[in-house]
Amino acid sequence: MMSANMKVLTLALMFSLPVSPIVPQPVLRQPTPQIKRSKGGRWYFAATGHAVYCYGPVMTVPRPNGDLQKVATFCRDGSAIVPLKD
Repeated sequence: MMSANMKVLTLALMFSLPVSPIVPQPVLRQPTPQIKRSKGGRWYFAATGHAVYCYGPVMTVPRPNGDLQKVATFCRDGSAIVPLKD
């Protein structure tokens, strides 16, 4: 008798619990990082022989000996001014 009562209580408990239908969870798309696009930059040939990418205008500045030197401004490597090869 005791086991029959336990079975009835177990079944009553099981059927009284709320059951939600199994629904697959929607797949959430992960945001992809946006690629930073350069705006208005250009490659230049530096006086050191390296290529540099700069955003600012090319300017002509005086050298210490009085000659004029072309320089690129606001470069990607963090330099404010890079002397250019003529």
